[in-house]
Amino acid sequence: MALTTLKVKNAKPGRHTDSRGLCLLVKDSGARTWVLRMQRNGQRRDYGLGSALDVSLAEAREAATALRRRVREGFDPVAERRKARKIVPNFEAATRICHETLREGWKGGHHAKWLSSFEKHVFLKIGKKPVDQVDSACVVEALAPIWLEIPETARRILQRISVVLDFAHVKGWVPEEVSLRSVRKGLPRQNDKRGHMAAMPYAEVPALMQKLAGASPTTGRDALRFTIYNAVRSNETRFAVWSEFDLDNGIWSIPGERMKAREAHIVPLSAPVVALLRKRWNERTSDTGLVFSHNGEKAISDVTMTKLLRDDGIAGITVHGFRSSFTDWAAERTRFPKEVADKVLAHKLPNKVEAAYRRTDFFDKRRSLMARWAEYLDRTET
Repeated sequence: MALTTLKVKNAKPGRHTDSRGLCLLVKDSGARTWVLRMQRNGQRRDYGLGSALDVSLAEAREAATALRRRVREGFDPVAERRKARKIVPNFEAATRICHETLREGWKGGHHAKWLSSFEKHVFLKIGKKPVDQVDSACVVEALAPIWLEIPETARRILQRISVVLDFAHVKGWVPEEVSLRSVRKGLPRQNDKRGHMAAMPYAEVPALMQKLAGASPTTGRDALRFTIYNAVRSNETRFAVWSEFDLDNGIWSIPGERMKAREAHIVPLSAPVVALLRKRWNERTSDTGLVFSHNGEKAISDVTMTKLLRDDGIAGITVHGFRSSFTDWAAERTRFPKEVADKVLAHKLPNKVEAAYRRTDFFDKRRSLMARWAEYLDRTET
């Protein structure tokens, strides 16, 4: 039978049914609460409607009717309560948690650039916004100031923001996956030419090398000379450790996880490079630490070598561009096949069939080529 106001007042401990699932739950302590029992998606659930001390019988019936209607429309009170209890971090906090979680799977140096790009260009704009409120419009706002000024960096940040939002969705902070496909439509078209880094003409590189060798030695100057001598990427230099080198045989073995193509690379070292390394070995702080570091533990900044160029009045030229200088020199001033120069640069063959058949790494030819390159760089006449 339906409850009455008197029955509610005098009800003993237990569950007392009113109608259509509405119940009065009385505990041994005397506490009295209203509960609505319903079936939802095949599951029976109880939904609390408040204390009988605050909610009358008539009010409980009205609340039960309203809740039944909302549940039929798709409302899930339990999920809403869970959502209310969940602490959603702001975008900056979510990014740092994402970075800390995923960084172990990234190759050396990438994780530092990844986070610093947010610190320089994103956090000031949207860092304090709850991550579940970050949408395409927010991302457009954050990227607009740099979209045309530093287009390559802006594109990378866009991809990194997408990673953060996907991570936030997996963590339950963002209820639905966020698509950033429309972001580019809210920004002007980029017209930069992609792919090539500004390079110094190879005829000018020997003069630079003489200037670097003649200046007071620093870790940065040694790193830049080493990078140019070997035609390697700056990160391959910055994160080189002593255990990778066999100075007696003039060999540098770079593990795959530090290479762009994720494949191990063997570098034949020319005589000037071995001499440079032996000097640094005599001044080392660790037998296994970083080669180009002040303490063997912390790598030099990714802008240290670039700053040397800028301080010397060389504008527009990139450290990476010296790989192009080497390529041009090898093509114009030697008879070595292009395949040998490509192997020096650790370029991956785009043709998979050709890559499968070409097993050689041209090591002996590469040693000869790098010796010629070192001789060219160390010449006194330019």
